[in-house]
Amino acid sequence: MNFTQFLLVLYARKWIVLGVLLVTVTATAVVSFLLPKEYSATTMVIIDSKSKDPVTGQLMPSQMFPGYMATQVEIIESARVARNVVRALKLDESPAIRQQFMEATQGQGSIEQWLGDLLLEKLEVEPSRESSAISIEYSGADPRFAAIVANAFAKAYIDTNLELRVAPAKEATTWYDQQIAQLRAKLDEAQQKLTAYQREKGLVESDQRLDVETARMSELAGQMVSAQSAAFDASSKVRDSGNLPEVLNSPAVQNLKAKVAAADGKLAELGRRVGPNHPEYVRLQAEANSYRSQLNDEVARATRAVEATSGAAKQRLSGIAGAFEAQKARVLELKKQREEAALLARDVESAQRVYDAALQRYSQTRMEAESTQTDIGVLNPAVPPLEPSTPRIALNIVLSVFLGGLLGMGLGFLVELWDRRVRSAQDIAELDIPLLAEVGRKIGRARPRRRLFRRERLAAA
Repeated sequence: MNFTQFLLVLYARKWIVLGVLLVTVTATAVVSFLLPKEYSATTMVIIDSKSKDPVTGQLMPSQMFPGYMATQVEIIESARVARNVVRALKLDESPAIRQQFMEATQGQGSIEQWLGDLLLEKLEVEPSRESSAISIEYSGADPRFAAIVANAFAKAYIDTNLELRVAPAKEATTWYDQQIAQLRAKLDEAQQKLTAYQREKGLVESDQRLDVETARMSELAGQMVSAQSAAFDASSKVRDSGNLPEVLNSPAVQNLKAKVAAADGKLAELGRRVGPNHPEYVRLQAEANSYRSQLNDEVARATRAVEATSGAAKQRLSGIAGAFEAQKARVLELKKQREEAALLARDVESAQRVYDAALQRYSQTRMEAESTQTDIGVLNPAVPPLEPSTPRIALNIVLSVFLGGLLGMGLGFLVELWDRRVRSAQDIAELDIPLLAEVGRKIGRARPRRRLFRRERLAAA
């Protein structure tokens, strides 16, 4: 079927097409006028994607992941926000609404949930593709109520968003309360142990006894070295007491040695003259022996003095060595005490650092939990609309004309298929029948537009 045949069919079935079109447009207009009017109120909220948290200084989460806007739309359309709207507007307190709830659900379920679902059915949330704005549209029969509900959804969304953000901080604050108490108890315990140990050992923060005792031990070490040297010298003198300068240079020893030498000289001379049995010789010999005995006694006396000096040096060395060992033990004990005190002090310092860090984080978390700042604001609050959003009579009529025309043409072609007729020369040509002539009605000069085909003469096959 070509375009000419299409036009001929439409022209032949024009009354069917016009009738269907008229019925469709009329029915659409009547229904549009009879449908209840609904008003749509729209509020616009905007999310500040560059804002920072007033407590931590970090960027708000709108820049963290691309699905943030979709998440915000889901929050607005959530049952939690709808219940908050119901509670904010006190819709559940209306006796008429309660009666409707009882009739609709037989008293089963929650009236807040039921009302929230009804509100969500007429709510339309649309995020902007090129910006961080979200439109919240609510449709209802009352324009003023529609604006109130749209604004209530915006406020409930902002409050819910803030609650979702501070809820973890509130839970963390509760946990930190317990942890802070435990850390404080550990810090007090460590401080008490350190204080008790310092009191028991007599230690103070600026204790310099270790330095004093260490200096004293160094002094004793020097004295012990000197005493060891003195004792070694005294021992050496005792082993060679006969040749000691103290003995050799003694006046008594020198005097007795001279007398012994003189007596020995006389004995030698007398022995040559009179012999050893002479009484004079015997007397001189007894005198020499007496001088020699006195010399030995004097040497022994000097030697005993040296030995006494050596004993005193050894005794002094022993005393100094004992004092050094005692001082050494005291220094080691003081070092041990200082190390134990330092260990306890480190425990206190560690507990203090942990406590301070936890306290700082607790303060920050508590500020976050008490924060009322949000990155969401109302850009354009909803106002009662002046014109209804539905039904759109003009749009419906335009659509009905289009759909009615299509329906009419379809019905016309359906009737044409049931009652097929020859309407042009092309129809004859398609039947493979020779066409002799085309007879049409006379066309006047005043109406030349209505002529569809001109006469054609075809030779017989």
